[in-house]
Amino acid sequence: MTSCKALAALLALAGMTLPVLSHAADDVASLRAELQALKTDYKTRVDALEQRIAQLEDAPVGGVSEATAPQPMPATGSSGGTATAFNPSISLILAGGYTNTSKDPETWTIGGFLPSGGEVGPGERSFNLGESELTLSSNVDPYFSAQMTAALTPENEVEVEEAFFRTLALPDGFTAKGGRFFSGFGYLNEVHSHAWDFVDQPLIYQAFFGGQFKQEGLQVKWLAPTELFVELGAETGNGSEFPASRRNRNGLNGATLFAHVGGDIGDATSWRAGAAYLDQRADDRSFENVDEFGLPLTDSFTGKSRTWVADAVLKWTPIGDPNRRQVKLQGEYMQRRETGLLAFDTEGSNLIDGYRSSQSGWYLQGVYQFLPRWRAGLRYDSLDPGTPRIGLVDSGELPLSAFPLLLPADPDRISIMLDWNPSEFSRLRAQWDWDDARGQDDRDHAFRLQYIYGIGAHGAHKF
Repeated sequence: MTSCKALAALLALAGMTLPVLSHAADDVASLRAELQALKTDYKTRVDALEQRIAQLEDAPVGGVSEATAPQPMPATGSSGGTATAFNPSISLILAGGYTNTSKDPETWTIGGFLPSGGEVGPGERSFNLGESELTLSSNVDPYFSAQMTAALTPENEVEVEEAFFRTLALPDGFTAKGGRFFSGFGYLNEVHSHAWDFVDQPLIYQAFFGGQFKQEGLQVKWLAPTELFVELGAETGNGSEFPASRRNRNGLNGATLFAHVGGDIGDATSWRAGAAYLDQRADDRSFENVDEFGLPLTDSFTGKSRTWVADAVLKWTPIGDPNRRQVKLQGEYMQRRETGLLAFDTEGSNLIDGYRSSQSGWYLQGVYQFLPRWRAGLRYDSLDPGTPRIGLVDSGELPLSAFPLLLPADPDRISIMLDWNPSEFSRLRAQWDWDDARGQDDRDHAFRLQYIYGIGAHGAHKF
């Protein structure tokens, strides 16, 4: 009888245990399958990275890298959540700081230039939240990649800074880009603000383009299969950015052509140089102004705007240096000519006559990394607004004082910076400016502190 009870108990225990063991076996099998999917996914990504490294090592680009955006590897085709674990790549840049100026920043202008509306100057006094950037990027398939960068402003507004696709498989060194993107002319225009060597842009970018010049259109680049780095490019778009203006027409507005060359000088020095030409049209490009009595009004320009750009960058890093020193010299020169009609007080008297100007500017900066995490920099900006020919003034209809923004000026600025970079994802910077941008012997002394923090995936910066 006792044996029968024991046997019954064993049978009951087995009946309860078998489902549990069966369920555990299913869990183990599921975990094993997920682990195998992860292994397969990572093996594919590692193989792709190794192939990419091999291509870069074999590419005859003279040591010059032009990577400016994250280039994540394509997602694998395996099923399950692991296939999109890194698709898209996400990065967030946080920025802000403190500003102290001797002059009211609300009165900051660039003397002798028609305003673009995008000039920022030293910014508001005291503590300020800077512009943050949220970027999503991914390879769409073997043929295209896509990227979007949204700018989050201190005014709680969201702006689409860039949103474009780029080809991955065009033959013979060609790539194409479409959407909204920073134009490829010059050197600094394509560089996002968190990668600048100073808090702000040089004066020529603010005077000539109101900041960074964007295209909403198409770009084509060609990388020559030569030992010397040679890149040629062309762009066109709708012309919605200063100095152009969007026109009510179906066709394209303006064109941009650029060329870059670069290479190495020995084992310690590398260089890159370039030239570009921008041809744009403006229809009723309006701007806020005041007359000789200080009364506010609106003027506008209609006509052609042509800009020439030359740029050069030189980098030197001593071989085997235990202190990891580096010197970077960078400069750009621009000249712009505008011809057309200038309208005075468009909402009132609306007087219109010819306008012609030839303006130029340049900057030169040097940055010295004297310790692994410490850098110091010096920059000089200079602008020449020239002497514009204003038909309304030449005819005697209006005095030159009716255009106070175009009075003779000689804007320039000296900037000194010191920054500390605890890692490649963080930067703390101090900058001092002796700012004569107003051009009327009205020097502004500015001191700024800046912090920059990067979170998430982040691609290589421009050479």
